[in-house]
Amino acid sequence: MGLHYIYHQLISGIQQTKWQEFVAVVFGIASVLFSRKENILVYPTGIINTVMYTWFCFGWWNLYAEGSLNCYYTIMSMYGWYAWSRHKDGTSLAITVNTKKDWVISIGFFAISWAVLFVVLKKYTNSSVPWGDSFASAAAYTAMWQMARKKVENWIWWILTNIASIPLYFYKHAVFTSFQYLVFLVLATAGWIEWRKKVKQAK
Repeated sequence: MGLHYIYHQLISGIQQTKWQEFVAVVFGIASVLFSRKENILVYPTGIINTVMYTWFCFGWWNLYAEGSLNCYYTIMSMYGWYAWSRHKDGTSLAITVNTKKDWVISIGFFAISWAVLFVVLKKYTNSSVPWGDSFASAAAYTAMWQMARKKVENWIWWILTNIASIPLYFYKHAVFTSFQYLVFLVLATAGWIEWRKKVKQAK
């Protein structure tokens, strides 16, 4: 696949992008920007994005794992909204890093999610990209869970999600969404650097 082909697909895809996808992408990028700044608006903007992408994935692209993922995003966003706004002692939730136990749990959660999603997609759906769809979704499941707990490492999982999602959506001719994940990749890298600095400053 040469650069000329990629450029042609990019231009063609953007021209064919529906207005609903443009709206969803704007809210998605806004959500990531709010997340970097620890702004609670990450959640209402994220909910709009994920509800719309649930519809797109099931109705337009046959990306079933990604569709279920966006349902999960919506539920976890509601939980995260509550957790960020009010912690157990009445204070806002602080950024922390993973312990060894957190790493074991998160990696185990990712591996099990990937395996289950792949089997379901392979056996029970007409998905043409079960490996990619299940990997991107499993990484994102893990990222969202860690983000709700304000773990620095949530950004590492988002980086993996974005790397997998860029070619996945491009393959499905959702070019503008693929571009969105490229932006997300840059923002997630910046978010990881920024949150690490905040933890060091807090110490």
